[in-house]
Amino acid sequence: MAKPVRVVFLGGLGEIGRNCAAVVVEDRIMLIDCGLMFPDDDMAGVDLVLPDFTWLRENQHRVEGVVATHGHEDHIGALGHLLSEMPLKIIGSALTLGLARNRIQERGVLKQATFIEVKDNDRIKVGPFDLEFFPVTHSVPHGFATAFHTPQGVILHSGDFKLDMTPVDSRLTDLAAIGHLAKDDGIRLFLCDSTNADSEGFSPSETSIGQSLKDLFLRRADQRIIVASFASHIHRVQQVADAAIACGRTVATLGRSMNNNVALARQMGLLKIPDNKLIKIEDIDGFPDNELCIISTGSQGEPMSALARMAAGENRFLSIRDGDCVILSSHPIPGNESSVSRVIDGLLRKGAEVIHSGTHKVHATGHAKAEELRVMHSIVQPEWFVPVHGEFSHMTSHAKIGAAMGLSEDHILICQDGQSVVLDDKGLTRGEDVPAEYIYVDGTVGDLAHSVLVERRILGTDGFVCATISLRVEGPNAVLLREPEITSRGWVDGDEGAQLRKQATLAVRDSIEQALADGKRTRQELERITRRTLGRFVSNRTRLRPMIVPVILGAHEGAD
Repeated sequence: MAKPVRVVFLGGLGEIGRNCAAVVVEDRIMLIDCGLMFPDDDMAGVDLVLPDFTWLRENQHRVEGVVATHGHEDHIGALGHLLSEMPLKIIGSALTLGLARNRIQERGVLKQATFIEVKDNDRIKVGPFDLEFFPVTHSVPHGFATAFHTPQGVILHSGDFKLDMTPVDSRLTDLAAIGHLAKDDGIRLFLCDSTNADSEGFSPSETSIGQSLKDLFLRRADQRIIVASFASHIHRVQQVADAAIACGRTVATLGRSMNNNVALARQMGLLKIPDNKLIKIEDIDGFPDNELCIISTGSQGEPMSALARMAAGENRFLSIRDGDCVILSSHPIPGNESSVSRVIDGLLRKGAEVIHSGTHKVHATGHAKAEELRVMHSIVQPEWFVPVHGEFSHMTSHAKIGAAMGLSEDHILICQDGQSVVLDDKGLTRGEDVPAEYIYVDGTVGDLAHSVLVERRILGTDGFVCATISLRVEGPNAVLLREPEITSRGWVDGDEGAQLRKQATLAVRDSIEQALADGKRTRQELERITRRTLGRFVSNRTRLRPMIVPVILGAHEGAD
C-alpha cells in the first residue's frame, strides 16, 4: 500500500491572485507558487494581500521549497514575505527566477533563497519530490506545467496557460509531451487553471496584437504614443517596440519594474530592441513627439504607478499633453476596474486620446478559454480533477467542462482556500482544513488585522465621535471634573451638529454620573458605558454608525 499524498490549498481558489498550494509527500512540503493579490476598493489603505502562512510557519521544518510556475506577481509576489520567515529553495525557469530575484532583493531576504533553474522538459529530484516541467504558453515567457511523480501517481498542475499556435517566441504548450505522460504513466490528479473557463471559444494568439498595434501607430503618425502594459509581459513589450520601430519611433521605458524587466529580458536574449532605438526616459525631450514611444507600467491603475502619476499630473518624467495617445494594452483584472477607470478619466481630462481593450484589439488573454480547456482535458484524461486558479464561478464552469469531457461528477472536487485533498489507494477525499485568511499588508506593516480594516471602512463612511471624560478619584469617591467633551469628524456639522453634540454631552454626563454613584471606577467599565450611551444616542438621532471613541482620564486601571 503506497503512502497517501496530500494537496493543501492556501490561496487562489475563489479569487484572482494569492495563488499558493502545497503538495505533501513523505511528510515533506513543496509549494506550488506563492503569489499576492492586489486589494479591492473596500480594502481601505491596504497595499497587498498575501496568503496565510500560519500552517507553513507551524510546519516550516518540513518545507522543502517552492515551484514557481511563472513570473507573474500573483504567483511569485509573496515569496519575499515568506522568505522573511523561512529559507526556501525556489525552482523555476531562468526568467521566472530572475523576476523573483528582483522582488526578493527589494525585500532584503536574498540570502534566504536558493535558486534552482530548470529548462523545458527537465525532470529533477528535490528531496522526496520527483518533478517534471513542461513548457506552456502564457502572457509571460517560460511558464511551466509541473508534474509531481508521487507514490500515488502523477499529479499534474497546468500552471497558467493557453494554446497559442503562433506565440511570439515560437515556444508552444507541449501537448505532445503531456500526452505521452498521460498515456504512459496516467494522470491521477489534474489541477488546472480556470480563469477563462466561463468564456467560450479559443483565446486569440498573442501575435495578432502586433499587427493591431502597428495599425494604431500608423494612424497616429503625428502623436506622441504612450503604451501601458504589464512589466512582465515581455512578448507584449516586444510587439510594442517592433510596431514603434517599424513606424520610425524610438522607445523609452518608464516605471521601475518596466525598466528592470526590460533590462533582464534583453540580457537573457528574450527581448530584442536595438541599442540605438532604446533611450532613457530622461532623454525624451531631445526627440519630436512623433518619433517617440514610451512603454510604461500602470495598466491596472495601480495608485503609485507611472501611468497613474501621469493621470494625476505628478509624474516627474512625463506630463500628459493635448494630443497624446495613451494605449492601455491590457484588460482590467477583476477588482481593478474602478482604478483603471479613474486613470482613464484623469488622462482624458488632460487632453489625451485613450485606447483600451474595450475600444480596440490591444490585448489578448494569457489564459485558456473553454475550447482550449476541452482540448487539454481530452489529452490529460485524469482520474481525478480539481479546478484551481479563479473565482468560484470560474471553477464551477471548469468543473462542468471536466464532466462534459467524460469525468464522473464524483471524481471532480471544487475546493476553496484552506481546504485540502488526500490522494490514496482508494481515490481522492477531502482532508483537514488549514488557516487561509487574507493577510493584509499596509506599507511596511504586515499581518494587518481584519478588525483594523473594518474600522477603516467605518471611518471612511460614517466618521467617528469621541467623548473625553475627565475624573478626579480620591479613595472611594469619584467625580466629574468638567462636562464631557464631544468631538467628531465626518459625522455632523453646522448648527445641527452643535445642537446634537450638546445633547450628546448631557446624555453621556448623566450616564457617567449614575455609573460613579453605582461605584464604577475602572477605565474599562466607564469606556463601555460611554460607548453604549453615545452609540445609542448617535444611532437613534442620526441613523448613522460612526466609530465611537471613549477617552477616560483619571479612572482606575484594572479589570471589571
